[in-house]
Amino acid sequence: MAQLTETGRKHIASKNFAYIDKAGGEHLPIHDEEHVRNAIARFNQTAFESVAAKEKARRKVLAAAKRDGIDVAKDDAIARRAGPLKRVRTKRGMRGGKKVVSSKRSTSARKKTAVRRKR
Repeated sequence: MAQLTETGRKHIASKNFAYIDKAGGEHLPIHDEEHVRNAIARFNQTAFESVAAKEKARRKVLAAAKRDGIDVAKDDAIARRAGPLKRVRTKRGMRGGKKVVSSKRSTSARKKTAVRRKR
């Protein structure tokens, strides 16, 4: 596969990336045939912010594959509609999947007992 340098990546138009996250990070370049094949192979390894973003990226990769004459197998992961997101560990922490909200402060045993006595 052709290696992309940092300066070369900056010269690729935003429309030639399958997915751009909210922070402006560009993922899955699809500007040539080799990168489209790589995007197909790495699609399920990419962390998406929402199911809608994943589906939009999937459609863009499939359109690029059709443009370059790449056949996508029906049993390939990218050929199926986007399902629920998987939790993925990234440099910024966990992304995707169900969000777990923890309580701000844990209640001590004494406070719990005091509340029960007041009732």
